[in-house]
Amino acid sequence: MPTVEGGLREQHKARRRMRILEATRELLRDGPDSVISAERIAERADVAPATVYNLIGPRDKIWEALAAEFMDELERRLALLGADDPREVVRSTVRLFVSDPVVSRRMVREWEDSGLVLDRSPLTRLRQAMADARAQGLLRADIDTDALAAVVGTSCVGALHQWVAALIDDDRFLARALFALDVALAAAAADPYRDRLLAPLRTRGAV
Repeated sequence: MPTVEGGLREQHKARRRMRILEATRELLRDGPDSVISAERIAERADVAPATVYNLIGPRDKIWEALAAEFMDELERRLALLGADDPREVVRSTVRLFVSDPVVSRRMVREWEDSGLVLDRSPLTRLRQAMADARAQGLLRADIDTDALAAVVGTSCVGALHQWVAALIDDDRFLARALFALDVALAAAAADPYRDRLLAPLRTRGAV
């Protein structure tokens, strides 16, 4: 059973960890291409360099920790939104990336497992939203909605990396992510809803 002293110790560790990650984000915003080291982070966070290593880990773990916090925030946003609309899941995800572009771009570039950044809440929510759409009769009953969501997720990761490389802007990032979703929904549409789910593709401009 945890003691009061042990609980306070964990709270202090959690606060120092949050300070370290916020210091990292501040350094990135100050210099998007600057070298991020434990020493620079420690100085900004007012902790010892060893504390950065002990609470976060080596260099790659810093990017992993930033990605984990990003996904935690996305889960909070989607939970508050109560997103059961696949388009809202995609839209909310893209908006979070573009809300802090310097940090988001560096995080994705530096974290070697960045392809997993959408694997938690976005993909889970998207699977559920598509399963709900199938249950409501919008999508055909024979559709594997988990596989459909995975295809959309792969397309969104591709759009994300184009945005990270500055090949597309914020609006185009959102447009391409939504286009991938709309193509998947139109392909899986049940007959009574085919025209409705095809409509976004008929009215969309270049993506």
